[in-house]
Amino acid sequence: MQQRIVGWDIGGAHIKAAVLESNGCISKVYQKPCPLWKGIELLHQAVTSIIAEISDKDARHVMTMTGELVDLFDNRDQGVEVIIKAMQACVKNSELFIYAGFEGFLTPQQIQKQHYISIASANWLASASFSATQCQKGLFIDIGSTTTDILLLAEYKVQAISLTDYDRMVSEELVYTGIIRTAVMAVAQTAYFNGQSMGLMAEYFATMADVYRLTGELNEGHDQTDTADGGEKTLLASAKRLSRMTGYEFVEKDLLIWKQLAKNIKAQQKNRIKKAVERQLSRHLITEKDFFIGAGVGRFLVKQIANDLGFPYLDFSEIVDNKLISSVVDVADCAPAASVAKLASKYPIFS
Repeated sequence: MQQRIVGWDIGGAHIKAAVLESNGCISKVYQKPCPLWKGIELLHQAVTSIIAEISDKDARHVMTMTGELVDLFDNRDQGVEVIIKAMQACVKNSELFIYAGFEGFLTPQQIQKQHYISIASANWLASASFSATQCQKGLFIDIGSTTTDILLLAEYKVQAISLTDYDRMVSEELVYTGIIRTAVMAVAQTAYFNGQSMGLMAEYFATMADVYRLTGELNEGHDQTDTADGGEKTLLASAKRLSRMTGYEFVEKDLLIWKQLAKNIKAQQKNRIKKAVERQLSRHLITEKDFFIGAGVGRFLVKQIANDLGFPYLDFSEIVDNKLISSVVDVADCAPAASVAKLASKYPIFS
């Protein structure tokens, strides 16, 4: 590999990028908010701002995506097509390659309509495939701001049951829950509160970022999304938003009861993910000697679930060479972007 490779993960809410140097090390990672459902121009803004920071006209660019799912587009195919064209405009005269899963890397000119299904929402496969090159066996779990991916690895290969979002949700290799953007009402309909079980309001009053702010586990640099009420991202503001779910009047002196409620809601989300993990473990492809590999901004939950189930934990940052100086966002937070760059570096056209 002679040139730098910039790996891109084009999501529906965030743009992530990772810079892979010619020595095989990731030197920089970026995460920018990009509520793509509001307009394709937001993708242009986020990507061009990252490119300006990278400042390397000779870099080659590789991309994967999930942003084609947003309701800006009429269907998935249209989303794939529009996002690729937008990225072409952003990188201009630089080379651009698109990750098409098991079909490899394609230039925009090579892509036909039949490739769209392999390109759409393939970022999980990039992360799991790279992880599989580093670990003979294990369970790769990426808990992000919105979703959770759970993939078994064995014999240095991804042992996925399903490939499409629909099939992956059926197999529970994709669980639509995350630690920041997910609405609390999507996680818990009841909770223990004030010593009793009660129903919670099915209203968009609070998100899981509020919950993890109250449990003390939220990295504030990861929360780049507006709050449910457009208000502040403080402990008290999160407690007030969560209080609306119960109808119980909020007062500052009751902060402890809102922290306890947050712990209960966290436990419900964690148990949901744990059940999906146990479903994959029931396939008996790994043993308790094999690692849970944690990625994503919510990987602290992966570590906790591994401990609960008696498995050793391995952070994604430990399996990818990187020379990152300590920062708010690290390589494990941007696993698909880093992975697509690493996979591309081994691809024949990049050698």
